[in-house]
Amino acid sequence: MNDPYEKLGVRRRINAAGALTRLGGAVMAPEVVEAMAAASRGSVDIGELQDAGSARIAEATGAEAGLVTTGAAAALTLAAAAAIARWDVARMAALPHVAADILLPRTHRTGYAHALAASGARLVDIGHNDRGTGAGVRGLEAWEIEAALSPSVVAMGFSVNATSIVDLPTAVAVCGAHGVPLIVDAAAQLPPKENLRRFIAMGADLVAFSGGKALGGPQASGILAGRRDLIASALLQQLDMDVSPDTWTPPKLIDRANLRGVPHHGIGRGFKAGKEEIVGLLTALDRFVTADDAATNAALEARLRAIASALDGHAVTLVPAEKTGRVPVLEIAVPDALAASVRLQRGDPPVHLSERHAARGILTLDPQVLLPEHDAPLVEALRAALP
Repeated sequence: MNDPYEKLGVRRRINAAGALTRLGGAVMAPEVVEAMAAASRGSVDIGELQDAGSARIAEATGAEAGLVTTGAAAALTLAAAAAIARWDVARMAALPHVAADILLPRTHRTGYAHALAASGARLVDIGHNDRGTGAGVRGLEAWEIEAALSPSVVAMGFSVNATSIVDLPTAVAVCGAHGVPLIVDAAAQLPPKENLRRFIAMGADLVAFSGGKALGGPQASGILAGRRDLIASALLQQLDMDVSPDTWTPPKLIDRANLRGVPHHGIGRGFKAGKEEIVGLLTALDRFVTADDAATNAALEARLRAIASALDGHAVTLVPAEKTGRVPVLEIAVPDALAASVRLQRGDPPVHLSERHAARGILTLDPQVLLPEHDAPLVEALRAALP
């Protein structure tokens, strides 16, 4: 079979850095690719397809409804747009030029917050960073959220991880009491698969997941799961709405009685999900839900032990999945981690390790998308590049 990358003059890389977007995300399973190819050979009503996808996502997440998006960032923008507009078609038409605020804990302000701001909302920082700076032990408190509430506040954003999750019940309680939707960014919180349901079960109104990382779906895919009314608003602002109001049949998620008219293209129109991405993501979701995590991690750990053994003489530590909360990894101590990473990336083939802990002299070998046939050349490259 002809290699499309070779035809384009693009080098294949050994990815031991994880399911990173800049490296193309997940390597899709054959059945996912086959489902996408089959989906490409036919026409469907995208709204009807999203309805079917909503039911599958709801079953997997425990949410009322779900939406296939073009990535977790798109899911966050659509979530913000849904919180702003709800069923108001005039506000949909006005986005992003609206007067709306989204609260965001100060410690959650990252580059990904742009996805919320893209809706037109103003991000309002709340809380303190005592834990992050080592200045104290206190985290987000109820009064800090309540003090920032105003008529212009349409939602609160929350970037969940192993550290911030302790503050999630506080956010859920306050937002729920005041009718403010809580949008949880859980893009990289899979695995474990339990997290598909965890944040909805804790009371989040909307949760965004990446589809092209641990789920193993198309790189340009994601999930937005949550309240039916908000998912419906998000879908309505994503769909192709160049339709005649007299002949338009809305998806089942959308109750036309809630609309005073048929909206035009929404702010999410640029985030349209194709039939191939929708089917691929749903196929990958089914695989992810039914997979044996223990067996998968055991197999990854066996491979990592073999790699560690081949790197005898280097300071290598195997960190099991129980400690990472995701998959087992190898931590390799290197005197100048970034310099070593540069040497690896300039090799032939280029090799990528995670630089997440490079500041403390650690390169991390994350096997999440490392192909088995790359284990041997990876070891060879590491031996050559590491001091």
